Formats: sequence, C-alpha cells, structure tokens
Amino acid sequence: MILSSVSPASVALTVATAAAYAVPAAGHSRLSELAARRALLAAWLLHGLTLGWSLLGDTPRFGFAPALSVTAWLVLTVYAIEKQVFPQMQARWALAALGSLAVLLALAFPGTAMHVSTSPWLPLHWALGIAAYGLFAAAVVHAWLMQRAEQTMRRAAEPQEGLPLLTLERLTFRFATAGFVLLTATLLAGVFFSEVLYGRAWTWDHKNVFSVLSWAAFALLLLGRARFGWRGRKAVRVIYVGSLLLLLAYVGSRFVLEVLLRRPGA
Repeated sequence: MILSSVSPASVALTVATAAAYAVPAAGHSRLSELAARRALLAAWLLHGLTLGWSLLGDTPRFGFAPALSVTAWLVLTVYAIEKQVFPQMQARWALAALGSLAVLLALAFPGTAMHVSTSPWLPLHWALGIAAYGLFAAAVVHAWLMQRAEQTMRRAAEPQEGLPLLTLERLTFRFATAGFVLLTATLLAGVFFSEVLYGRAWTWDHKNVFSVLSWAAFALLLLGRARFGWRGRKAVRVIYVGSLLLLLAYVGSRFVLEVLLRRPGA
C-alpha cells in the first residue's frame, strides 16, 4: 500500500464517497425509491470528484486500482442512464457496494505518479482503453442479471422482477459490441502508433497478450451470435472469460508489478 503518498484531500473525498455508497448498499431494503436514488446520485457525484482529484490534482496518479475505480464509475453512469429508460432495473445495492469497494481500493493502492506525456494522443489512447473496460463491465453486469432472470424463470417459484430476459440479452450484446469496437481501436492504436504513444515499438508483453486474447474471445462471441445464434449460458460464459482476460491485461499486470513485485514504475 502507498497510503503515505495520498493527499489529505484525496483521503477525505474517498472516505466520503465510500460512506455515501454504503448508504444505498446497506440500506437497500429500508430506503424508499426516492431516497435510494438520491443517495446513489450523491455517491456517484462524489466518486467523480474523487477521480478528478486523483487524475488532475497536485500529483496525478494512476494504476490498477484507479483503473478499477474509473471502471466502476462508468458502470454506475451507465446504470444511472438506463434507470431513466428502464425504471425496473434491479442492481442498485450491488453496484453501490462495488463503488464503495473500488474507491477504497484506489485509496490503498493509488498507483504511480503520472509524468507529463510528450504525445498529446496518449490520454486519448488511455481513454479508449478505460471506456472499453467500462462497457465490458456493463456487459458483465447485464449478463449476471440475465443469468439471474433465467434462473428465476426456470424455478417459477416467484414472479420475475426487473427487466425481461430478452431485453437484458439485447442490452448485454449491445454493451459487448460497443466495448469490442473500442477495444479494437485501442489495440490498433497500440500496434501501429506504439512508438508515438509510448516511445517504443509494440511488444508481446503480458498486457498485450491478454488484451489480444480478450479481443479474440469477444470476436468469437459476436461471430457466434451472428452466425449461430449464441445466447443464454454459452454467451454468458464467453463474456465472463473475455472480461477476465481483459482484466488480467492491465489491472492484473499492474497489480503484479505494484503489489507483488513492488515495482510501480516498471
């Protein structure tokens, strides 16, 4: 952990954000719909301020835990938008718990100080990669909801809550497709412009290998969906595998360097 390198303002924002997320996460069965929605909105806003301070503050830092925190914030952004279109979405408490965990993890492992980049395109490349993470994470959440809805239908023990199964399936593949497009753009930029972005040629390191494997998994998923009508459990398994590979690409490799090997600047 690198808590000593975190500013007091960052600590205060993080603690406030985690506490705000804990309200809808712990009190989901006792809060009214309006109170829970307002609590989650307040936590989401605080989370955005926390991310802004960590990336634009006195000493901008980034690493595996901040990447997870940004991903969680993006998923909550997607949920907030979807909630306006589909009021019956049932994932508030789980996403609030995820947000609280993500900001606390980023406080414990804030990553390394970011140097001023010589390439103006590098922030765009990072933004594409993190956006792909967020969209695939949203696909995972919807796949989990889809799996739960399918299990409820099979048991036929209680009335189905939340979105209809076919709607969840359609949303899951939309997020997976959008994430695949962004991941493709990120990889192409890395392959053809690596020297401009990072000052070195493309190499087959762990991050790039897992990224390409994740890309292949999602390409297989979308091909199977288009040609063979893949759906249900088979599609969910591929989404989980592809997302896990992508998680190992940056987050996994940085976790090993920053935590296990204690080489944050590598």
